[in-house]
Amino acid sequence: MEFFEYAFFRNAILGILFNSICAAIIGTYIISRRMVAITGGITHACFGGLGLGYFLGLNPVVTASVFSVFSALGVEWMAAKHRVREDSAIAVIWAFGMALGVLFVFLTPGYVPELNAFLFGNLLTITTSDIISFAVYTAVLLLIYIIAFKKVVASAFDRDFAAVAGLPVKWLNTVMTIMIAIGVVLTIRMVGIMLLMSLFSLPQMIAETRCVRFRSMTIAAVIISVVTCLSGLLVSAYIDVPCSAVIVIFQVIVFIAARIFSPRKSQ
Repeated sequence: MEFFEYAFFRNAILGILFNSICAAIIGTYIISRRMVAITGGITHACFGGLGLGYFLGLNPVVTASVFSVFSALGVEWMAAKHRVREDSAIAVIWAFGMALGVLFVFLTPGYVPELNAFLFGNLLTITTSDIISFAVYTAVLLLIYIIAFKKVVASAFDRDFAAVAGLPVKWLNTVMTIMIAIGVVLTIRMVGIMLLMSLFSLPQMIAETRCVRFRSMTIAAVIISVVTCLSGLLVSAYIDVPCSAVIVIFQVIVFIAARIFSPRKSQ
């Protein structure tokens, strides 16, 4: 319990709570739209924005957010307007972003000490400003779901049907793509580029073994994400190892157990 006496540990707990909620909500949408690959592309492409921020002396989170949004919209644009296969467009954005990041980091004078935090993550370095940013993002995300939940679900599962029904599919996809890109950047600071994908996929895949409806899957993913993330944070602090790795290991173990004992596994 002495860990809770430290402000940085309390910040880490608040950060992981906001992160778990956002990642579970966004992740359910990603799984439903089968967009896991594009999320990986955004995750690695934003490295170019991080490098650009360090090179120009700007806030790397801001530049990475801008870079991620344009990368995500670029994939959608190439796939829709130029008939480029989505996986091919993702590969282009992925490689281009990583290449720019390596170039700008190399050109940045001196050593970049914060770079490891973005690559591998460190929950214990979360600041009050990070928590405020995540709180604002969470509020905006929840507001979108409150206002347009049924429309978002319809466009996620069947875009053609939603378009025929007169729903603003293009607008909904653009808004959710931007929210995904921003969520990726905010989450990078906590778990890093290397391990971010787990938070956007594993809790949802675990929930999918028990739930079939979008709403129940989202709620279950939030609970699973919060429990596994807080457990991983506490265990990692006790045994003094990187918490992001422990969180992912916990989620993988729960996923394997859920698949083995799932009542739907024979269907």
